[in-house]
Amino acid sequence: MRGLWLIDGAGMIARSERKIEPADWQHSLREAYTRPLELLDALQLDPAAVGLSASAAAQFAFRVPRPYAALMQPGDPQDPLLRQVLPVTAEDRRAPGELLDPVGDLAAERAPGLLHKYHGRALLLMSGACAIHCRYCFRRNYPYGDSVGIERLNAALDTVAADASISEIILSGGDPLILRDERLAPVLARLAAMPQLRRLRIHTRLPVSIPARITPALVRLLGESRLEPVMVLHANHAREIGPALHAALLPLRHAGVTLLNQAVLLRGVNDDVDAQQTLATALHGAGVLPYYLHLLDRAAGTAHFAVSLRRARFIMKALRKTLPGYLVPRLVREVAGQPYKTPQA
Repeated sequence: MRGLWLIDGAGMIARSERKIEPADWQHSLREAYTRPLELLDALQLDPAAVGLSASAAAQFAFRVPRPYAALMQPGDPQDPLLRQVLPVTAEDRRAPGELLDPVGDLAAERAPGLLHKYHGRALLLMSGACAIHCRYCFRRNYPYGDSVGIERLNAALDTVAADASISEIILSGGDPLILRDERLAPVLARLAAMPQLRRLRIHTRLPVSIPARITPALVRLLGESRLEPVMVLHANHAREIGPALHAALLPLRHAGVTLLNQAVLLRGVNDDVDAQQTLATALHGAGVLPYYLHLLDRAAGTAHFAVSLRRARFIMKALRKTLPGYLVPRLVREVAGQPYKTPQA
């Protein structure tokens, strides 16, 4: 028996109990690699050669779904997908400017789990969990235990309902799609009942790591909502956009969901012109438009991923010369306390 969220007569999210049959994506979630040595063994890689750090894995848990791991190249210690998820010794070193809360989330909290940084938009932290643990994560130290849960969600939704200035709600986390469709449904229904809301935006990396997460039920939830649905994927490299993701996104496109992508510029992963060109064209081939290319948020232990602003601007200049404008993402940095993402080029 697993918990199910429902809306009661007072319009509150409540928990019921009902047997839920496991879906393929939930199986992939349960069967994810949680030990770095197991993944490295499958990839035929020597832990010492890749700089594996047990202490880094202890500080921030390791998790990689097998569908994502299947996109990695065996025998390649520099594989760009592996580099995003492998805890390495560089992560143990602290650099100047690294912060536990690099983008000022805590200062923007209006209610537990509700962040309000930008005019007209508010962000709901739906869960503290993710299907994949990216080593560059800017919320790796966020105190989710104080911000997520049914009671806190109801308080956050009450705050949104009372604020006529909010026209767009953003579901984030963790990853909001870690919640099953039957848990998402009452939340989306309550949001759709708020007359001031026009758009529903979901930021997620789960379809990239487990494409089967895009279920028919999820497509119906988004396609039939009164709110205008937008899904922002988090793909950083063209190799993450395989046939399974193509097939998973097609029903969302047919349902009228706007598909965008937000990437992070990462040293050794996508910090060259060819990688960014290939990513942009792969995204468009899957029906997704590049949206933002983020400079790294300087969370503790992430300095080895940082790319200089000079290098980033060089890449952007080259992209403008070689790609149509609609395939060139906006290079931005998130600065704590600023009312918008700060353009960098």
